[in-house]
Amino acid sequence: MIPVTQPARRAPLAGRARAGRWSGLAALLPLLTGCTSLELFNPMGSIAEQEMQLILVCTGLMLLVVIPVILLTLYFAWRYRASNTKATYAPDWSHSTAIEVVIWTIPCLIIVVLAVLIWKSTHALDPYRPIESDKAPLRVEVVALNWKWLFIYPDHNVATVNELVMPVDTPIAFKLTSESMMNAFFVPQLGSMVYTMAGMQTRLHLIGHTPGTYAGMSSAYSGAGFSDMKFPARVVTEADFARWLAQARSSGDHLGATRLAELETPTHGSPLLRFGAVDTGLFDSIVRRHGGMPDDEICLPGEAPGAKTQLVSLAAPAASRTAEN
Repeated sequence: MIPVTQPARRAPLAGRARAGRWSGLAALLPLLTGCTSLELFNPMGSIAEQEMQLILVCTGLMLLVVIPVILLTLYFAWRYRASNTKATYAPDWSHSTAIEVVIWTIPCLIIVVLAVLIWKSTHALDPYRPIESDKAPLRVEVVALNWKWLFIYPDHNVATVNELVMPVDTPIAFKLTSESMMNAFFVPQLGSMVYTMAGMQTRLHLIGHTPGTYAGMSSAYSGAGFSDMKFPARVVTEADFARWLAQARSSGDHLGATRLAELETPTHGSPLLRFGAVDTGLFDSIVRRHGGMPDDEICLPGEAPGAKTQLVSLAAPAASRTAEN
């Protein structure tokens, strides 16, 4: 009796199991509705636009191999199934020169194209290279704190916590460091991500061409408050930037060594703060605190101290901008 009853019970159980799996997958579909804004594919600056094009080109080249392989896998599984008696049966077949040429030549050509593209774009989109523009760059010094972002505007003697404001169509020259934990500064719709490290100084150059408020974040885990390290990156008109500067200067709060020590205390969800005055050289003092070098002693490979760095050209029209200069 056992051999007869077991199959009868397993069939409905297997059917219910399959139905349960499909129901579980269907239940996950509503979660995809949260993917309404792919920030990397909605660039608002020239650097971000070129990086998006680079991602799309590289993905397209790789799909030239991936898609045919997937389709051929499905085709061969169907064509040479055991029940298909019309398919050629060749158990002794082991080599085809034509097939070998195809499966090696095409990937090699794609790799060569990708290598040239990545080499050129890596140099053209180097975050350390200043952006060529008819406007002078705005200098912003960035310090990653636990767990908040400090932005110092040395040209205007103001500073903010968790608020980055930039005039439209103006290159922004960032200098970045960290007070303690290694971190990563990222505004996806404006361009490159750059790490920050204690005792070291990194650079980044971005530009925003469309006024708006964009999501800024930390993209490297740095402790319990990592998820709170978010800030609005606002690209505004020249007039709005001047008004914002006036509002920041009207703040009675002064950012010096004592106030900085208070900010260095780890906090969760730090509010937006503005400082109407900042001690000169505060950013450099944070870098030197951990044995870092002052800015005038740092140069790019092949440069002498004080040498003029090559510029990233953004003169090409938007429709033709690529990862090249």
